[in-house]
Amino acid sequence: MSDNKRGTELRDGAAGTDPRPPSAFLEVRDLRIHFPTDDGLVKSVDGLSFQLERGKTLGIVGESGSGKSVTSLGILGLHNRRNAKVAGEIWLDGTELVGAHEEQVRRLRGRDMAMIFQDPLSSMHPFYSVGHQIIEAYRIHNDVSKKVARKHAIDMLGRVGIPKPDRRVDDYPHQFSGGMRQRAMIAMALSCDPELLIADEPTTALDVTVQAQILDLLRDLQREFNSAIIMITHDLGVVAELSDDILVMYGGRCVEYGAVDEVFHAPEHPYTWGLLGSMPRLDRERTERLLPIKGTPPSLINLPSGCAFNPRCAYAELNGGKSTEERPDLRDAAPGHRVACHLPAEKRRQIWNDEIAPKL
Repeated sequence: MSDNKRGTELRDGAAGTDPRPPSAFLEVRDLRIHFPTDDGLVKSVDGLSFQLERGKTLGIVGESGSGKSVTSLGILGLHNRRNAKVAGEIWLDGTELVGAHEEQVRRLRGRDMAMIFQDPLSSMHPFYSVGHQIIEAYRIHNDVSKKVARKHAIDMLGRVGIPKPDRRVDDYPHQFSGGMRQRAMIAMALSCDPELLIADEPTTALDVTVQAQILDLLRDLQREFNSAIIMITHDLGVVAELSDDILVMYGGRCVEYGAVDEVFHAPEHPYTWGLLGSMPRLDRERTERLLPIKGTPPSLINLPSGCAFNPRCAYAELNGGKSTEERPDLRDAAPGHRVACHLPAEKRRQIWNDEIAPKL
């Protein structure tokens, strides 16, 4: 038995979730990340599956606490295995990561996959210069001298648009503005030309002009390196600007998945309708107020029975009690478009066309 399969069995109690070999560059199969606590088991990610090809961008959206960041940290192997129960499979270019040895995942992290963290000020070490940290990240995976690594760090800072990189390379994180720190974080993440880049809220707390610059930068760098990008955000505008596909998460699970154009123009899940209804629109005149989603996200310790969204869903009573009794599976609504909802497809489309779309 291989080490990968043995590791998966120890975590999941069974051999792999799918015997087929991975067909995509990144393939996540039935990922579950649970955290035992004194109050109960926190099911942060509970059966998530998706694929991503090189050169493509997947946007993962959802409210705070839906499991977006936990998923990204799980892909990178950054959860403490003594505190987190990780099961399922994560295949990166043919290598299974969940059952892999920690040292093997560490070697891949930075070289083959990297992450742009949400807050670069707290993610970068305050006692070391920005250049020192990029140099360290580069030399871990490349056998080069400090002089060569320093030149590479300066080149990367210049590539992400930092002025006078030969001077700013010796500055500390607190000497950079928010937008410049984010650019420096991107330079560090891209220093080893990773094939997978995960961006966790990369434009949070930045003004709109800097946001646009960061998104343009990611798009340009993706063309140059042909990287696969996972964009984690709660901003649907960012997803519409950058992503090819969108995955909508709620309560640790995927409730809708498909191409961005399909999900934006013909969404089929009531939660996605709520996200779109609560988003300000500048491309058309709005005659109605924003449509917030009533209630609050569920506790990941004690999820509602049946569909996790049923306490907040205005259409839960149309399912004959299924919403409170059965958890809906993710099913095909159209080619490449999947949704987890008990409402019949015809009813969902009727509600969208007659009630929701005219208000947006």
